[in-house]
Amino acid sequence: MFSIVTTIVVTMLFSCESNFKKVQQIGVLQNEPIGEAKNINVKYTEAIDSIAKVIANLESPKMLDYSNRDFSFQEFPDGVRLTLFDENNQKNVVLADYAIVYKATDLIDLQGNVILITPQNDSLFAEQLYYDKGNKWLFSNLPVRLKSITANNAHGDIFDSDTKFKNYTILEGRGDMILKD
Repeated sequence: MFSIVTTIVVTMLFSCESNFKKVQQIGVLQNEPIGEAKNINVKYTEAIDSIAKVIANLESPKMLDYSNRDFSFQEFPDGVRLTLFDENNQKNVVLADYAIVYKATDLIDLQGNVILITPQNDSLFAEQLYYDKGNKWLFSNLPVRLKSITANNAHGDIFDSDTKFKNYTILEGRGDMILKD
């Protein structure tokens, strides 16, 4: 009787260990990208007067697709070149070492040595810059520096701009803030 009970217990322990390893593997798979692509060239279009017009172009040597997550995203670990076109086909070019595109929010998070170059050859330098595709808006809450041929050079901690880089704001957000009830 004792040997029968021992055999059943040992069998159950081994079967539980096998299932536990399977569960661990499922967790690893969920953290892995569902796909990987090389030499990406994605064009974002908008219908203007019943004509599809390219408003942005994202290029990257590598993309990892995490659409298997609840909050899906695409990661560009080897950098990106994002070109933003206005209605006159003039372009602003944004370069970054790394980027993440969040599909649900239409945001592109550009990080690491971010440089925005305007058609007038003005340059904005930042460590992080967001592009809101839906609102055609660029912004950052980290330090930025503007080197301009057409306007005064500037630096600050907060940056807001339309994608045409015609209406932009650079603010210094340093200092203590006291909130009172």
